[in-house]
Amino acid sequence: MSVDENTKTVLKEIGNVKLVSVTKTVDAERINQSIRAGATIIGENRVQEFEDKCAEILPCERHLIGHLQSNKVKKAVQYFDIIQSVDSLKLIQDIDGKAEAIGKVQEVFLQVNIGDEPQKYGFDLDEINSVVSEIHSYDNILVKGLMCIPPYGSPEETRLYFRKMKALFDEMKGENSGNIDIQELSMGMSGDYRVAIEEGATMVRVGSGIFGNRKY
Repeated sequence: MSVDENTKTVLKEIGNVKLVSVTKTVDAERINQSIRAGATIIGENRVQEFEDKCAEILPCERHLIGHLQSNKVKKAVQYFDIIQSVDSLKLIQDIDGKAEAIGKVQEVFLQVNIGDEPQKYGFDLDEINSVVSEIHSYDNILVKGLMCIPPYGSPEETRLYFRKMKALFDEMKGENSGNIDIQELSMGMSGDYRVAIEEGATMVRVGSGIFGNRKY
């Protein structure tokens, strides 16, 4: 099927859950096809790639979903409505400073290393509470959600991790105050977003399910 047909199919299937069209390696025209078909949020993995094509992309909500390096924070704050991949206190500090410099309160999601995998970025479950306490001291950060990338496996194998994320989400959502206003749980990608929705995702990130396999 075409990009617009795929977008409409996914949107119909997920109902009230928010769709992030993942646009890594996708050119602006194909991104615009997804937006015209009803996608309202796009998710980019790399700041530089987005910078090269953003002027051609139709109006939409723009999320950074890939790992953010410190030397790209200034541009990320300029380009993205939400940074989903906040994975360290150092990054929070950098984002806060760059946002303050341009008079912006940057919305972010905290990335959780739900599978406790050493090769992956994200906060450990046992440090989230101390991280939230630290974030209260920053004026230009607003935490709007949680995000995770579970260990690789079948959709059913990821279910346990999605369930753990939902429990954390429910716990943190009930303790919102100040610049912590957690409303979104971003989990599930093309291969497992259906299971993620069953386990409580409010937002899914779909790339190949819309644009087909990536071409590098």
